[in-house]
Amino acid sequence: MNLLYEEGGDIKIAAVQSASGTGDAESWQATSLSGKKIKLKAKEVWLRFEKPEPQAVMDEATALSQNIDLQLLWDCAPDEEFGLVDVSHEYFGAQATIPQQVSLAIALQGAPVFFRRKGRGRFQRAPLEQLQAGLAALERKQKELEQQSAWQQELVAGTFPEVLKSSSQQLLFSPDKNTTAYKALLAACAETGESPAQLMIRCGAILSPLAYHQGMFLKAHFPNGAAHSQGIGVDQSAYAAAIADLPLADVKAFSIDDSGTTEIDDALSVTDLGEGVHRIGVHIAAPGLAITKDDSLDQVARTRMSTVYFPGDKITMLPDSVIEQFSLDAGASRPALSIYVDVDPEGVANRDSLQMRAEMVPMAANLRLENIEHLVSEDSLLDEGAAYPYRKELAILWKAAKHLHAGRQEKRVANGLRPEQLGLIDPNALARDFHFQIQDVNGVQRVEIEPRQRGSILDTIVAEWMIFCNSASGQLLADHGLPGLFRTQKGWGPLRTRMQTTPGPHEGLGLDYYAWCTSPLRRYSDLVNQWQLIALAKHGVTAKMVAPFPPRDATLMGIAADFESCYQTYGEYQDRLEKYWCLRWAIQDGESKNVHVRHLKEGMSRLELVPLHLPIPELASHPRMTRAEVVLEDIDLLQLSAAVRVLEIEAKVEVPEVSAAEDGSPD
Repeated sequence: MNLLYEEGGDIKIAAVQSASGTGDAESWQATSLSGKKIKLKAKEVWLRFEKPEPQAVMDEATALSQNIDLQLLWDCAPDEEFGLVDVSHEYFGAQATIPQQVSLAIALQGAPVFFRRKGRGRFQRAPLEQLQAGLAALERKQKELEQQSAWQQELVAGTFPEVLKSSSQQLLFSPDKNTTAYKALLAACAETGESPAQLMIRCGAILSPLAYHQGMFLKAHFPNGAAHSQGIGVDQSAYAAAIADLPLADVKAFSIDDSGTTEIDDALSVTDLGEGVHRIGVHIAAPGLAITKDDSLDQVARTRMSTVYFPGDKITMLPDSVIEQFSLDAGASRPALSIYVDVDPEGVANRDSLQMRAEMVPMAANLRLENIEHLVSEDSLLDEGAAYPYRKELAILWKAAKHLHAGRQEKRVANGLRPEQLGLIDPNALARDFHFQIQDVNGVQRVEIEPRQRGSILDTIVAEWMIFCNSASGQLLADHGLPGLFRTQKGWGPLRTRMQTTPGPHEGLGLDYYAWCTSPLRRYSDLVNQWQLIALAKHGVTAKMVAPFPPRDATLMGIAADFESCYQTYGEYQDRLEKYWCLRWAIQDGESKNVHVRHLKEGMSRLELVPLHLPIPELASHPRMTRAEVVLEDIDLLQLSAAVRVLEIEAKVEVPEVSAAEDGSPD
């Protein structure tokens, strides 16, 4: 005997091997057509038959089920609940064969729109209204499948469907996986073996791998676009009121930046006090005087947290109109938060002379590194006839900077760290800074990457005095019990450097306190600290009563966590685009480049000419800084990868390395 039953939604037949019990308690040991041993109870069986053979029945029934008219079957079925045999007589007649009955079982089981399942082998036809709604849904589904197939064919052929072009970014970066468009895209990718990004670039929906990397970042972090809203800025009356009572500083301040810097938020001044004593001023742009906590500009800055830098462009934290209003551009007096300290004839700073005040600072000049860096040396600073601006002031700043650096190195050594080298680095060392210049040449973007060695005199002057300003600011906050965003580094490990709201040492810099405050136009942490410092400058010992963030403020703790996360994400994006442009540099002349690399650690090496890190397993067993000549092959601008073929491994040459400690510069 053979039994018809349902398992997992499928209709199956099994041949009986043995039986036990009677009536409703009857059960069978049987073997399915697949050879599986099963036990069936009477209530699980839809139909019993002796002949034909089970496999022949199933083959014929499967074929017959394809031609069953479900609408006619629904019309034939009674209103009340029915069984398989009952409806088979209505549809096929009283002499319905076993294969015909089994075909109806398959059809009924597979037609939930027409028939409700009421039990094993029992059904009831769906109400007319539900049937009509279900048929309409099936029709829509069929049209969607036809549309999906049409789009899939277009994508495979290299044409992006016109109707989908407006949603191409969403389709790639944040798709609704239930849509017909996304299903068509995945089906096309499965057919061609491409990734969605590769296929969309081939179809012209995404212009290039660069557009893919940029679009992915913007969709995740600037879903409404990177441009600032029109009309947002500092109200002119509020600005006038904020600076109305600021005194005019008796200084001639100057900034030192590269030519690409448009957010000039720090400057220096040197004032002769007589008898070889000079007063050094570190002047920081003060947008915190006009931007207040929780106002519209604060909300913009808090959302962005930082300016995003990447080769060829940047996304500013604050609108251009605000930057122009507060940037320390030459030719006018600008609102600033200034920290002053006196240095003796030997260049030693007297920290007891430390002063801080909000004021208007006359900006005399914006010095550009490209114009004067090559002129500034130990000898030229002492040469009265040296023909470059601010030679005397730079000489005083340099002398004091060397003392500041030496004091920090003593603490670094006490913390168990190696002292950092001061001054120019060996020109054979791996450069730390690179300038990416991207130009449009005959409609094609071309990149030039110029290395710049860190450690020049001007570098050191800026770095040491910004570190001093951050350190002094941190100390002032700590001494007055004001919370802030302190940058701390203690111990070892990848998370040893972090942002916190209470004071702590920065062992890498050799400082007891360190609070970023020198870049309020570019970093939200610095703007927050500036608000606290402005309260201190205006109110002194009562600052805790009026500061925007009181001690143990939960909002400030949240800002610290958000800033850390956001700053890291922006840094990763900058690294990603730098890697992209380094790979573009390697192939832009149309042929593979033979280049030299230096082995760093664990098989990871870096090109000498550009900041591109690549794994080279052949160098894993060689000493650090081993030099090798390689050729780059199979460069993938989407995956940001390249194969490296080693041509020659040279004997190890000792090469100076640059410390990885934070230098505290405004960049």
